[in-house]
Amino acid sequence: MALAINIEDLLNKQKIESNRIEFKKGWNPGSIYHSVCAFANDFDDLGGGYIVIGVDTDDETGVAIRPVEGISTEKIDGILQDIVGYNNKITPYYMPRTSVEEVDGKSVLVIWCPAGINRPYSVPENVTAKNHTKEYFYIRSGTSSIIAKGEVLDELRELASRVPFDERGNGDIQPTDISMILLRDYLAKVGSKLADEVALRPLDKILDQMELYTGPKENRVIRNVAAMMFCENPSKFFPYTQIDVVTFPNGKLKDPNNFTEVTFKGCIPQMIKQTMDYIKSNILKEYVRKVAGQQEAERYWNYPYEAVEEAVVNSCYHRDFLQHEPIEITIEPESISILNCPGPDRSISKEAIEKGDMLKSRRYRNRRLGDFLKELDLTEGRSTGVPTIQSKLAENGSPRATFETTDDRLTFLVTIPVHKSCLEGLEAEMKNSKKSSGTQSKSSGTHPKSSGTRQRNIDRVLELIAADPQITAPKIAMFLGISTRGVEKNLRALREAGVIRRIGSPTFGGHWEIVKNKGE
Repeated sequence: MALAINIEDLLNKQKIESNRIEFKKGWNPGSIYHSVCAFANDFDDLGGGYIVIGVDTDDETGVAIRPVEGISTEKIDGILQDIVGYNNKITPYYMPRTSVEEVDGKSVLVIWCPAGINRPYSVPENVTAKNHTKEYFYIRSGTSSIIAKGEVLDELRELASRVPFDERGNGDIQPTDISMILLRDYLAKVGSKLADEVALRPLDKILDQMELYTGPKENRVIRNVAAMMFCENPSKFFPYTQIDVVTFPNGKLKDPNNFTEVTFKGCIPQMIKQTMDYIKSNILKEYVRKVAGQQEAERYWNYPYEAVEEAVVNSCYHRDFLQHEPIEITIEPESISILNCPGPDRSISKEAIEKGDMLKSRRYRNRRLGDFLKELDLTEGRSTGVPTIQSKLAENGSPRATFETTDDRLTFLVTIPVHKSCLEGLEAEMKNSKKSSGTQSKSSGTHPKSSGTRQRNIDRVLELIAADPQITAPKIAMFLGISTRGVEKNLRALREAGVIRRIGSPTFGGHWEIVKNKGE
């Protein structure tokens, strides 16, 4: 059976944490089955692990030595037969997946051990012994498999009642709900050989090989994560699986009625990509500032892409899909805020959340979803989200992000502040724009704007488009200090007059083009 991940990523310890990978030069079932049991128990909720047989490692670095040792085909056939028997010695029964992969012109055997749904598991101390030997519960400790004892064993037994939501079976999900296109696209992106088999083999065989089925043979059901990743409309099963992006050009408090809202739906990878494409095209902007006495100019972004992406990905990964609440991203002149439901579990202290350095939890709501997102390079790994956000902001010269939750942990709010220089420049430009547009006297009350004021706004709109063809209506409104609706009226007038035209989609990129001067 082919792996659902690229073998080179395993050998290079990329996309999968090193403590989830174990290399073995040869077949030693005694120690190997301690690791099989430990990965199945998945004490740290990491998603199981992989054992690669036929690969030697450097004693100091633990990195795979290339070219690999490999295993002869004759031995592999015997090992696979042994594995069938040894699986029966694990209590309760557990069956890891195996795959023979070609590396450096040789064959290696990969044993994939996904987290078991019937943990805790135990295995004899020596599976090769003819007589029954004492059984132990094994867990991973760093890169080793050890016997669980005392309080650790008690906690391991408690895990039996905690199956992450995305790993649970869902009888409402049918094979017809799974998109073959989305499935193959994912497998191709991660470099899996299964991508070539999607069109040739029955879908249920592919899903079974990817451990996306659960339950007994007579009642196999598809796991929730399959719909999250490979269903075009997961809202059918998890209502409000969507991201709402709301932009307040003048700020939510200052001008609450002036906003634009865009909603993104679809499978989780699509939802993340569409959201980030929108933010990249409409919100993110690089600034260049000349510094006196310095040859190179300073470059910085209003928001670093990587920090925003990490926050968006984490909001999808950690959300509770049983709660019918969308992820809401609010964009204001001074910050981007991401509101998610619910908040972190209570194993993370409120002090740690407010400190905003690292939020480490051992209770993951959607651990398998995290594996998929990591394999797509959308996230680096568990407990690295907050440090990644803070480090990317620091590299950009931006203030630190803040993290908030309520006492009842119903919500989680991540606020990414704009670069200080961008905020100062924006305030100055808005003041200048207001001065150039003229101001009404305080005693004049509220009157319609004069034609002269509107003409100046139209001229200013053209100037902003000439300076930045990709500028959006909310940004123009922010610069001019008028409503987005007013800007759209000006843009419509210019388009009807044939002065400007739109090239490409206004939602996913595109730009303005000045066709002729307004006076022509």
